[in-house]
Amino acid sequence: MELRLDGRTALITGGSRGLGRAMAETFAAAGASVAVVARDQAMLDETLAALNAAGPEGAHTAISADVRMADEVTRAHAAATQASGAIDILVNNCGTSHARPFLDITDDDWQDDFDLKLFSAIRLCRLCLPHMRSQGWGRIINSLNAEAKAPRAQTCPTSATRAAGMAMTKALASEFAADGVLVNALNTGLLVTHQWRARWERTQPGGTFEEYTAAVGERIPLGRMGDAQEFANLALFLASDAASYVTGAAINIDGGLSPVV
Repeated sequence: MELRLDGRTALITGGSRGLGRAMAETFAAAGASVAVVARDQAMLDETLAALNAAGPEGAHTAISADVRMADEVTRAHAAATQASGAIDILVNNCGTSHARPFLDITDDDWQDDFDLKLFSAIRLCRLCLPHMRSQGWGRIINSLNAEAKAPRAQTCPTSATRAAGMAMTKALASEFAADGVLVNALNTGLLVTHQWRARWERTQPGGTFEEYTAAVGERIPLGRMGDAQEFANLALFLASDAASYVTGAAINIDGGLSPVV
């Protein structure tokens, strides 16, 4: 089965590296025009070059913005639509994992996490949904994590933020299903990305990065960590016409790690 996104425009936050970049390149290779949003301009430039290589060349744009702020979200959306057209596919993918003991988390920590991971998604959905609804077709994919379903100790604020994102996913799926807008979430487990490499470099556990990720993968039922392309493949399916009867789902992509289906 070939999955195509020809004629579609996608906006992906956190799109300059890791899962976001993998989705952006995969969507571009499937024929979509892609707008990626992130803060690091150098990484955005590198990603844009890769998107143009994936095709179609010149159809993509990269926008530097801090989506924690409402005015930056509005500016990024406006820039994306001006460059690539109205948004058909929205992927809310920004945010790294912030997990710490509950009593160590300040009000500012909580607010920052909700601004980055939840309110950015709320604001972008509000901006993109009118077009999706008017044309009777749209896709929204929210990148969440396994803690949204089964939070462990010392996983706030991220586990709470992601759980809120999962509730919003279901609510929007129910509200906009009759308009042809499908809203789903992907709940990640342990996938090899730049964040894991940064953790390895920071902790200096010894050995190579490959040995480190292999050791982490031993606690996963499939026996290994996943990779960004495997995540992007599932996102491509949800963004395509092939997923025309899938909405309101929060799909684990974690090699069987989560105790909750």
